[in-house]
Amino acid sequence: MHTHGEEPTKIDRIINPQRLWSTDYVDQMRALLGESVCRQLAIYELPAEFRLTVIVPVFNESGTVSGTVLRLRETGMPMQIILIDDGSDDGTSEAVDEFLGEKDIVVVHHEKNRGKGAAIRTGIESAEGDVIVIQDADREYEPTDFRYLLQPILAGEADIAYGTRYGHCDRQLSPWWHQAVNNLITTLASLAVGIRLSDVETCYKMAPREHFDAIKADLRESRFGIEIELTARWARRGLRFTERPIRYHHRWYDEGKKIGWRDGVRALWCIAKYGFFRR
Repeated sequence: MHTHGEEPTKIDRIINPQRLWSTDYVDQMRALLGESVCRQLAIYELPAEFRLTVIVPVFNESGTVSGTVLRLRETGMPMQIILIDDGSDDGTSEAVDEFLGEKDIVVVHHEKNRGKGAAIRTGIESAEGDVIVIQDADREYEPTDFRYLLQPILAGEADIAYGTRYGHCDRQLSPWWHQAVNNLITTLASLAVGIRLSDVETCYKMAPREHFDAIKADLRESRFGIEIELTARWARRGLRFTERPIRYHHRWYDEGKKIGWRDGVRALWCIAKYGFFRR
């Protein structure tokens, strides 16, 4: 690898992920592939001084949290990573504390487990980036898909970008009941909030920080009901939604999956409360 002040070597130009966001790389790709192809491949430069805030709720993910941080950094995007240890009791707290003092990472601890929604609310309070996205601390989602979610936001074509796990071919198949329940919840949520979504329960919800800030004082859900509440409150503001296909690797309960049938029942209540009744 080259040192500071030296010209980058051929290897640096190939493997340095930050270069994929540079103007010179994008100009080369546009000259080689054309504007239309670059748009389809989501090849574009980032605005000057841009930074993405990634909120990472963490509960009993001692074996995956370090790998999640590595995968986030491998995107090459300038980012602020906020790790919220939500009262873990399996060594996650120690794993998270290994990142204390690193300039791109904020570490926060909840003394007791309060839920994903509570962790997201905590993360919003510490966010400094231009755009915020939510990332689970497991291996189900691919951070390199941020490129596709961010594209319509930076282009001014959407205010909110959701990553959809369904309706495209590049994905691992989930158990039939998992997709059936998700489809039911998503259909009811779509009817309640007035926009046609294909995956309301997706983790990947991305929006400019101003849209998170505008609703943070109103957020009430502490567990997975936050997925419905965020959607309803943004839809009520008349914001423009878009969906982009993302990769998804389903994991099982013996691998650490947290959401259960009670959360499905709560999602139905949240649809009624924040959607139909507009609370």
